[in-house]
Amino acid sequence: MRNYKYVFVFLLAWMVSSCEEDYLDIVPDNLATIELAFANRYNTENFLYNCYGYLPSPGDVNDNPALKGGDETWFPEAIKGYNGPTMAQGFQNINNPRFDKWNGGLYEGIRKCNIFLDNVDEVPGLDQYLKDKWKAEVKFLKAYYHFYLVKMYGPIIIVDDAVEVSASTEAVRSERNTLEESFEYIVGLMDEAIEFLPETLQYEDEELGRVTKPVAAAIKARVLMTYASPLFNGNTVYSGLTNSEGAPLFPLEYDASKWERAALAAKEAIEISEASGVALYTKDDYQDPFDQNDTTILKAALRGRVTERWNKEIIWGHTSNINGLQSEAMPRLYGYTTNPVASRHAPTLRVAEMYYSENGVPIDEDVTYNYANRYKTKSATSKDRFHVEPGQKTAILNFNRETRFYADLSFDRGTWFGNGRELDTDPWYVHGRKGEFASVFEISQYSVTGYWPKKLVNLKTTVKNGTSFSPNRYAFPIIRLADLYLYYAEALNEVKAAPDAEVYQYIDAIRERAGLNGVVESWRDFSLEPNKPTTKEGMRDIIQRERMIELAFEGPRFWDLRRWKLAEVYMNKPIKGWSVLGQSVEDYYNVRILYTPSFTTKDYLWPIRESELINNPSLEQNIGW
Repeated sequence: MRNYKYVFVFLLAWMVSSCEEDYLDIVPDNLATIELAFANRYNTENFLYNCYGYLPSPGDVNDNPALKGGDETWFPEAIKGYNGPTMAQGFQNINNPRFDKWNGGLYEGIRKCNIFLDNVDEVPGLDQYLKDKWKAEVKFLKAYYHFYLVKMYGPIIIVDDAVEVSASTEAVRSERNTLEESFEYIVGLMDEAIEFLPETLQYEDEELGRVTKPVAAAIKARVLMTYASPLFNGNTVYSGLTNSEGAPLFPLEYDASKWERAALAAKEAIEISEASGVALYTKDDYQDPFDQNDTTILKAALRGRVTERWNKEIIWGHTSNINGLQSEAMPRLYGYTTNPVASRHAPTLRVAEMYYSENGVPIDEDVTYNYANRYKTKSATSKDRFHVEPGQKTAILNFNRETRFYADLSFDRGTWFGNGRELDTDPWYVHGRKGEFASVFEISQYSVTGYWPKKLVNLKTTVKNGTSFSPNRYAFPIIRLADLYLYYAEALNEVKAAPDAEVYQYIDAIRERAGLNGVVESWRDFSLEPNKPTTKEGMRDIIQRERMIELAFEGPRFWDLRRWKLAEVYMNKPIKGWSVLGQSVEDYYNVRILYTPSFTTKDYLWPIRESELINNPSLEQNIGW
C-alpha cells in the first residue's frame, strides 16, 4: 500500500485542531511567540502541519466550486446554503463573492509559509536534511496556494515575504503582478521544492500526508498546462487590465512554446510518478472474491480508480471528510425508515449523453447508435442484465454505452453493485419514478435529473437497516495518473503539426483500461467522422471529451472549460434532466429543462471583493465586475 501519496487531512487536521486553541494563539508576529513556535523540532513540525491546513478540500461542496458550480451536476430548487448552485445559476457578486479565496484564507496560508521559511533555519538541533525537506514542502505549499489564486483570479499579488503585523497600511498596499510574473514565480518555487522532496516517505506511519516529488511534479505540470491554455495564453479580452504604469497584466500574444514546456513537465511528472510505483488502476488490481463476470469486475475496478482507498493511481489525494458527498451521490435503494442519504448530487442529461457508445465514439457520431430515438424507451433483456434490470424499461440512451457510463452513473432501472451486494447475480436495481424508493423523499433530497454519480460512492459504503449511513472513506483525488496522461496527450497535440503515435499512446492507455479500442481504430470503424483523430483540431476535440469523461465529477471539467475558453459554450445551454416526478414510463422519460444559466466573459475569473478594493486602491478589479 503506497499510502504516503495521500494528503491525510484527518491526521493533519487533528494535529492542527487539537492544538488550535493553544498553539495557534502563539502564532501572532511578535518576537517572543515566534521564538516559541520555532524553539524545537516538535513546535516547528506543528507549525509545518499548520501550513498544510490551508489546503482547499476538493471533496467538500462548500470548499470546491467545481463540484456544484458548473454544468456537470444540478440540484433541487429548494436546496439552500450551498455557494455552488448560486454560482452555477450566474449569481456571483463583488460584495460577497462565492468561494472567495482572496479574502478566504489562501493569503493567510501563504503568510504562514513565509513565517516558516524565515525561521526554520534557526531551529536548534534540527539537522540539515530535515530543514531542506521541510522547506521544500512549504515552498511547494506556498506555490500551490499562489496557483490556486491564479486559476481563480488571473494576475495576483505575489507575496514572497512575511509582512509584519506592525507594518503600516501603505507598506502592505500592493498592486497585482502580471500573469507571466505570477506563473513564473509559481513554477520557480515548485522547481526549488522538487529538488529536495523525497520520491517516497521514509517513515510512512509518521509522515502520512506530506508532499513528495511525484506530487510536486504533477502539480507543476498542471500549472504549466493552465499557463499554456487559451484563457491565459494570448487572450486579448483582458487587454484593458493594466497596472499603474499602463502595462497589460495579461500577455496579449499567443506563445506556442508554453505548450512545449507543459509537455516536458507532464512527461517528467509521468516518469517520476511511475518510478515511484504510481500506475493506472486496472481490473487486474481489483480483488474480486466472487469470480464474477468480466463486465462486473471492470465496472468495480473503474469505480475503484477513484474510491479504492489505497489506489495506486492517485498521485495526490485529500482525505477530508467526504461522507456528505457520498450521501448526496447515492440513491435510495430500498424503503429506508429514515432518510440517511440525501441523493441530490445529480449529473445532468448532457453529461449522460457525453459518454461514448459501447464502440468508443460519441453517440451522435456512432453509425450504429440509435441517436435520433435516444429519449424513447425499450425493455431490457437478459443480455443487458449487468447494466439494466431485465424486463424493465428505461431510455434507449441508457443502453449500449461504454463501461465507464455504467461505472460512473446510476439511473432508473440501472444496476447498483455495493451496499452489501457485490454479486453480479444479485445486484440492487434503482427505482426512481414517482412513489418509488429512489424518487423524491422531500423537496431538497432527490435527483432532479434522474441520474446519480455512482463514481463517487465506495463499493463498501452502505445503508444499514434502512436507518444508518456507513460511508467507506477514501482519498478524494486532487490529481491522478490518468489526468497526467491526458495532459501529456493534450500538450503534445498542440505542439505537433498533426497527432501521431505518441499522442495516441497516452489517451489509448486510458481507453484500454476502460475496455475500449484506440481512437484511430474506433473512429475508423464506427464514426461518421472517421478521419477526426488524424487532425490537430479533431484530436483536440477528442482529448477534451476524453478528459470530461474520464475525470467526470472529480472537478477538472469546471477548470478545463475555463482554461479552454469553452465555458461560455457549455454554460449558456439549458440544463436538462428527465421528468422525475412522472409515475409512468411515458411520463418519466420526457426531457425537462431545469434551468438556463448565463455565463459571460467576466465569469471566467473571480471578482475581487469590493471591500478589498476599498482597502487597497492599488488593486484593479477584473474585467466586467
